[in-house]
Amino acid sequence: MARFAANLTLLFNELPMLQRFDAARQAGFQGAEILFPYDLPARDLRRAARTAGLDVVLINCPPPNWAGGPRGFAALPEAQDRFRLDFERTLRVAQALSARHIHIMAGKAEGPEAHDCFVDNLRWAAGRAPHVSLTIEPMNATDVPGYFLNSFDLALQVIEAVGASNVGLQFDAHQAYMITGDVIGTFQRCQRRVHHIQIAGAPDRNEPRENEIDYSRFMEEVERSGYSGWVSAEYTPRKSTEGGLRWLHRGLQARRRFSRSR
Repeated sequence: MARFAANLTLLFNELPMLQRFDAARQAGFQGAEILFPYDLPARDLRRAARTAGLDVVLINCPPPNWAGGPRGFAALPEAQDRFRLDFERTLRVAQALSARHIHIMAGKAEGPEAHDCFVDNLRWAAGRAPHVSLTIEPMNATDVPGYFLNSFDLALQVIEAVGASNVGLQFDAHQAYMITGDVIGTFQRCQRRVHHIQIAGAPDRNEPRENEIDYSRFMEEVERSGYSGWVSAEYTPRKSTEGGLRWLHRGLQARRRFSRSR
């Protein structure tokens, strides 16, 4: 059965990073994502996670360059050396944190050369880290215009072309809604390739409320699929994190009911 993780880059950000792990555990989460865990020593992050009893679920590659810089390099032929250098750093941090997944960001690119570069870099990374799950995530053109991996069909085609069992899909329900408008149907089509799930509201990336996305049905579908990985909350709270966690409490109750019914 799926387990819930908190994206600590976005949630509990009223607290210093090292205090967010315990806050997440107290709220009911069992795992943590950290999008870019490069500003603090990995040993401090590992200690905070272990003290709180949380697994580190996912980190991003490459390290951040958000001040006007590109969002990833894996599909940029001119940046292949940079991607591979960054991946080595990310892999060291992931190993120090025992992170389950590394999300490899494609970056802004287009065309067949970008496609071939992305596949080549993913094959290289899969061989370099055969015991780590590597994920790719389609991003919608409204939130991230120009991003190479902009559809689920393309993501599935890339995963097939890479042909490595440790490369899979990061299924973000917000992205699925923004790209296809059909979260459940898209999940059903992609589920055998899904390594990791993220949730958030749509069209704004706030709490996963029952509005455009029917999260009750979606989570039922996730459970029926046999998915046993993580479901990570990756959203920006409207106000305080604690004040917006009704969805988590409902989800935990539904999971217990589902477990008893089986």
